[in-house]
Amino acid sequence: MVGDRDWGLGDRDDDEADEVALDAVLLQDAAHVWHPYTQHLQAPIPIAIARAKGAWLYEGNGRPILDAISSWWVTTHGHCHDDIVAAIAEQARTLDQVIFAGFTHAPAAALAAGLCARLPRGLSRIFFSDDGSTAVEVAIKLSLQSFANRGQPRRLIAALDHAYHGDTFGAMAAGARGVFTHMYEPLLFEVARLPDPSEGDTIRALDQLLQTRGSELAAVIVEPLILGAGGMRVWDERVLQQIRERTRAAGVHLIADEVLTGFGRTGPMFACERADVAPDLLCMSKGITGGTLPLGATAATEAIYDAFLSSDREKTFFHGHSYTANPIACAAALASLELFDEDSEDDRIRIEVAQAHHLSALRGTPGVHAVRQIGTIAAVELTGTTGYLSGVGRELASFALQENVLLRPLGTVAYCLPPYCTTNEELDRVYEVIQRFLDGERAETPGSGGPVDD
Repeated sequence: MVGDRDWGLGDRDDDEADEVALDAVLLQDAAHVWHPYTQHLQAPIPIAIARAKGAWLYEGNGRPILDAISSWWVTTHGHCHDDIVAAIAEQARTLDQVIFAGFTHAPAAALAAGLCARLPRGLSRIFFSDDGSTAVEVAIKLSLQSFANRGQPRRLIAALDHAYHGDTFGAMAAGARGVFTHMYEPLLFEVARLPDPSEGDTIRALDQLLQTRGSELAAVIVEPLILGAGGMRVWDERVLQQIRERTRAAGVHLIADEVLTGFGRTGPMFACERADVAPDLLCMSKGITGGTLPLGATAATEAIYDAFLSSDREKTFFHGHSYTANPIACAAALASLELFDEDSEDDRIRIEVAQAHHLSALRGTPGVHAVRQIGTIAAVELTGTTGYLSGVGRELASFALQENVLLRPLGTVAYCLPPYCTTNEELDRVYEVIQRFLDGERAETPGSGGPVDD
């Protein structure tokens, strides 16, 4: 059944009731829902998911679908993890919501302390928000205002080519220009572009920028070690170290957008740890609650926090959200954080090794342009017309879904980014589907239910 709700089905037998309930969901959706990243004139009927457990989603009719992308990169330990579900239920019975301006509560205070204990050194303050995009907005605003509060205004932000930082206006401005942003181009603020470290000389460009406009530059924002939505482009940790060296010497903030990379995706808890780098600001979301509830967080150094301490109230950070530090979301995040133990690390290592084995087998296969990996994140770049609107990604997504595997290619880049509970046998299933696609198999009904980031 779709949830436990009484859908007014009377005494129908279970199978018939399931079908009627599923039809009701789809009819209501078609009449009233506007889905993200969806061209509704062309989109297939969405798939109604009734429940989930572990690495699996279950359609309203009971069909299982293997979630190979952690449901947009958020599900870490697995769907409906018992410990996180219990924490949510207990907190919901105790305190559901309270304004966070002038008030606090145990889950938020404990989560802030727990995060700071695991973050790279020097990050000692947590500002809570709603999601990854708002966490980035907070980081950019904190950087800009901290300079202004000290009487040294700087207005320029630098970002990498092929970057993606979110869909709100500040995050869009920091991200690469393209199909996602061109409609809003006249409204986006100026950002200095640095070459993608996977294909260009980022450090030379940064040196030139510091020489010509260093006094204007407030911050450099990066997705550390992998450009996610830009095509899962992995880059060298030595470049991150050099960016940190340059920015520290110039008094420029380094913002690490770890919305994707945080919470074990690249191996350690945070990607910056791989390079032994401590940024000035670090953005978190996605996996922070284990994928159960929306929550964003921006970590800052004490020096940035101190720039806002003043008897002048105009130097306050005037930013907030109605659901800032929601107690239930914080309780979920605390429960998730406690699950990052030795067993979790062992699972991540196992997945990393299994992914490497499969990528090795695919390297050089006809139809494969390149493979790449960092931690538990693996990507297979297919041959074909590049860009988000590439047809090959849609074809693979459609075929995979027919075979009960959820993939969501970024144009020609298919990636596997699984929950940490995913077994080696389940990973075998994902790569079997990819191989069969490369061998020429296609969905029986092309385009039906095939999600793709476009």
